[in-house]
Amino acid sequence: MEKTRASSTASLRWAILRRAFLTPSNPDHSSLKEIHRISRKALCGFNLIPCHILNGHEMEELAASLNIKELEGLKDAYLCYRLPVCRAPTLFLIQRVESHVHLNDFEICNRYDVDNTGLVCHWPSEDILAYFCLTHAEMFRSKRILELGSGYGLAGLAIAAGTDAAEVVISDGNPQVVDYIQRNIQANAGVFGETKVKSMILHWKTEQSSNVLNTFDVIIASDCTFFKEFHEGLAHTVKSLLKHSETSEALFFAPRRGDSLDKFLEKIGDTGLKFEVVEIYDSKVWNLHLKFLNGDDSSWPNYDKDHCYPILVRVSP
Repeated sequence: MEKTRASSTASLRWAILRRAFLTPSNPDHSSLKEIHRISRKALCGFNLIPCHILNGHEMEELAASLNIKELEGLKDAYLCYRLPVCRAPTLFLIQRVESHVHLNDFEICNRYDVDNTGLVCHWPSEDILAYFCLTHAEMFRSKRILELGSGYGLAGLAIAAGTDAAEVVISDGNPQVVDYIQRNIQANAGVFGETKVKSMILHWKTEQSSNVLNTFDVIIASDCTFFKEFHEGLAHTVKSLLKHSETSEALFFAPRRGDSLDKFLEKIGDTGLKFEVVEIYDSKVWNLHLKFLNGDDSSWPNYDKDHCYPILVRVSP
């Protein structure tokens, strides 16, 4: 019985991958109910930073900011995020149509020794990271900030738009992802005020250039601890880029996912960095977590604490 159940789950996971490769004009609606049964993915996640697909007028505004005639292409989606801060600025993000991948993505991953999770979708941990940063805006005032493994850059862009940071560098090791980050920086340039914002290709397994060593006051990252083969490089990257200061720190948000987070923390300890693990870091997030966990909120089917609830890890020199 157990073997049959395992085989069925494996088949369904292959079905998810198959669906990701199919074009929108040729969707596969088979086994949707069963696929949702084994998927941990959420449509809205914690929904702390509400977003919507751009309407026609908003598309025109975004096209104008990018200095192009129109936005088009089936592979991209255009979203508007409204930040939960006093000024309530909006962010426009260009990202891949969710759950669609391309064969050349894997060729690029192999060539650069990176993963393509930043292209797959917007991950719930980044939503919480961005929300946490906005509700602790004072910690970024006049600071130099680096986001690692940024995906489409929501958290870094939120800091740039909603705090008084001096500079925000939004990085990823995948050059395809960094292309999206740069487009998103350009699309939102008008809301950054005096904060400098730039993108950067940053691979955790390579030695970093001397001009960025020990220069960042705050490093942030979300959902970057899943792949154990990247743990050592990620830990050393934080060690080498975080400024040697009593007020400097790195903030990681990630679910435990078995022993994945614990294994990463072992690598952090090996570098000589100190860390603190915080499970309850925000009452609103915790209450949402309990609702999902107890089934009081049905918007996140198959919610699982180990795979879905991000733990906060604070790392210091």
